[in-house]
Amino acid sequence: MSSTSPRRVWIVADVYYPEEAGAAYFVTRIAEGLSSRFPVHVLCSQPTYSSLGVRAPLRETHRGVVIKRCKSTTLDKNVFRFKLANHVTIGLSIFFQALLSFNHHDIVLVVTSPPVLPFLVAIACQMRGAKCVLLLQDVYPEALVAARMFTQDALPVRIFSWLTKRLYRQMECITVLGRDMEALVKRKLNGVGSLKSVIIRNWADIDRVFPEDRNQNELLCQQGLTNKFVIQYAGNMGHPHGIEDLLEAARRLSVIDENIHFLFIGSGVKKPWLDDMVNKNNFRNVTVIPPRPRSDQQVFLNACDVAITAFVPGMTGVGVPSRMYNIFAAGKPIIGAVDAESELGLVVREENLGWIVPPSRPEKIVEAVLEARSDPRRLAEMGRRARTVAESKYTVNHVIDAYCALINSFVPNV
Repeated sequence: MSSTSPRRVWIVADVYYPEEAGAAYFVTRIAEGLSSRFPVHVLCSQPTYSSLGVRAPLRETHRGVVIKRCKSTTLDKNVFRFKLANHVTIGLSIFFQALLSFNHHDIVLVVTSPPVLPFLVAIACQMRGAKCVLLLQDVYPEALVAARMFTQDALPVRIFSWLTKRLYRQMECITVLGRDMEALVKRKLNGVGSLKSVIIRNWADIDRVFPEDRNQNELLCQQGLTNKFVIQYAGNMGHPHGIEDLLEAARRLSVIDENIHFLFIGSGVKKPWLDDMVNKNNFRNVTVIPPRPRSDQQVFLNACDVAITAFVPGMTGVGVPSRMYNIFAAGKPIIGAVDAESELGLVVREENLGWIVPPSRPEKIVEAVLEARSDPRRLAEMGRRARTVAESKYTVNHVIDAYCALINSFVPNV
């Protein structure tokens, strides 16, 4: 290790190993990948998602990474007031630990969840003389507006937008997950101040997820769906996701082709609504099952003919669905009910990996499903291309190399 390398690289996140849900998995793999080249430390909280209830050690070293877990509340995140309490206690606990831990010349990578976290970490970095890099995963307050939790002109949104612009200008660099996110950040700054941004996407687990014969798929056999044309939605069912549009598309398709079946896998605030609607209306072409562990991705991502995802309007640049890369790894075409200029929309159209339709247009979802159903040869070709794209462009090695290059850019003569 060069004598000019930083004393330490810190990664600050609300969730980390042993949590595997969503961003926790990616942050953990990034930290572990960097640990072979830099001294890496992590500040995080106790698990609050899929590993809720697990009490991990407050201090430990795991796979070369020194982990400090801060005390905080671990209440049910699906109850808004509990989620807010978690955010506040996590942010404050990490802030005080950061003041005790950061040193001059340290490089700190902080994620954007919970929304208050990067503000507090930026203050700690400034007070301790550390460099701060924002790992932008969700753009606030735009995410709250798209989810219809606030209106664009609401006072909290205006205040938060002003604060976010100041935060962006204080960062040494901002990493973004896609081209649409980078464009949104630049629009937010409106040309005021210099912004150094780097696109570093998430990746596909190409060694763990790969194409498999769907006729032998364990999950399809369990659900009695081996003889159906299966459209799968797998992932979070939160406010930003167009679950209502997917269910309406399923309703319309039920009277067109009884062999087309929708398989929903996941959890979130819209999951109870989905369960209730399916049960009340006796949807025979819809199956809803709980989320499966990440270790089961090889099985459940192969349990379909076409994958599908949907966002509500206004999500362009706000977030990039990370699961799309493992969908590609499984060799599955994708139907995206997303804006054409979103990262998902751009990739699918550029690589010819599926269909992109506008959000909140269930009739367009129906058209895309029927087109996919009508041309098995085209579907197979898309699947082969998807796997090739995952192997050539979206691997963890690409991502770790990009982060190493970013960190080295702050260290002279490396």
